[in-house]
Amino acid sequence: MIRLLTIAALLISSCGQTKTIPMDKQIISTDTTHTIYNFKAEGLDGGTINFADFKGKKILIVNTASECGYTYQYEGLEELYKKYKDKLVIVGFPANNFGGQEPGSNTEIKEFCKRNYGVSFPMAAKISVKGDDTAPIYKWLCSKAENGVLDAEVKWNFNKFLLDENGHLIAYFPSSVKPMDEEIVGKL
Repeated sequence: MIRLLTIAALLISSCGQTKTIPMDKQIISTDTTHTIYNFKAEGLDGGTINFADFKGKKILIVNTASECGYTYQYEGLEELYKKYKDKLVIVGFPANNFGGQEPGSNTEIKEFCKRNYGVSFPMAAKISVKGDDTAPIYKWLCSKAENGVLDAEVKWNFNKFLLDENGHLIAYFPSSVKPMDEEIVGKL
């Protein structure tokens, strides 16, 4: 418990910065209480994304928007996915929480992503990542009480959460960190 409190103290920083747990301090456990594997999400195409299916791979979760200044990051996300898909899954979560920058329907979002960026990584149906109607998976990602690791606040589109091969949260990246930046690639 003291070790976890020490880790928490080390992680306290401004929400606009990357938050990473040093490798020697990361939780290594088979306990599924604080893993992403308890979640399923509706897919953009109507199927189901079951996070338990991704055991053994790292997972990068990104809240996305089609009309944002960071929308170009879809290109980098696709590049990252193709390059590392043997050990990484990227899951995009379209959300209209910031400036109304994801106004489309699930069908429109899917067509936009495919047509403009060739997105082949899993995309979830549109959700809310902030506010009273926050989706349960984002409540988990943003709450240390739920994820067991850190508190985070999604401040804009294209915030990123990285989980290890055991489904534990290991880092949070703000919008300004691009998918192919060493901050992310170095953790793969």
